[in-house]
Amino acid sequence: MSETDATLRAVAYNVRSARLRAGLSLEELSRRAQVSKGALVGLERAQGNPNLATLVRLADTLGISVSDLMQGRAEGRVRVVAEDATAPLWTGARGSEARLLLTTTGPVPVEIWRWRLQPGEEYPSHPHRAGVVETVSVTAGRMVLLVDGVEHPVHAGQTATFDGDTPHGYRGAGDTTCHLIMTVQLPPGPATTG
Repeated sequence: MSETDATLRAVAYNVRSARLRAGLSLEELSRRAQVSKGALVGLERAQGNPNLATLVRLADTLGISVSDLMQGRAEGRVRVVAEDATAPLWTGARGSEARLLLTTTGPVPVEIWRWRLQPGEEYPSHPHRAGVVETVSVTAGRMVLLVDGVEHPVHAGQTATFDGDTPHGYRGAGDTTCHLIMTVQLPPGPATTG
């Protein structure tokens, strides 16, 4: 079985388990996450190829991390993850990528992402559920953080944080590749949107 097949099976199992724990029907999860019921049925059958935006919407709605959808909880007290051990969840046409390295455990989980943004390449993100806080630390190059339509330049050595429940995005700036570490702090529990 390939790594992709194993990940898709894990996503299928984890989405269905989280949906059932939350007491949601396929129809209700579809409505709340704004993902078609057909896509959810396929996903729970380990079919298809969900994109990053779909995984984020499902995780937000189910009140879990994207890591929880993809791999579940780690065993043991210490977890070491090499960047090349994780597949990119988003790749841009110019070579940009985003990798979810891991998610911390505990009552307030934090996702740790490593991003590479090529000059001029942009990733637009949908608003997350209330209580999600994102932090970006640029380690090399420059980027523009877009939050609710306002541009915020962030350079190497700078860190920015914002509430993730508004439209936002990330764009490479300058003429060199931008490298950054992102953390996404998740509020505990499932979303309670009606």
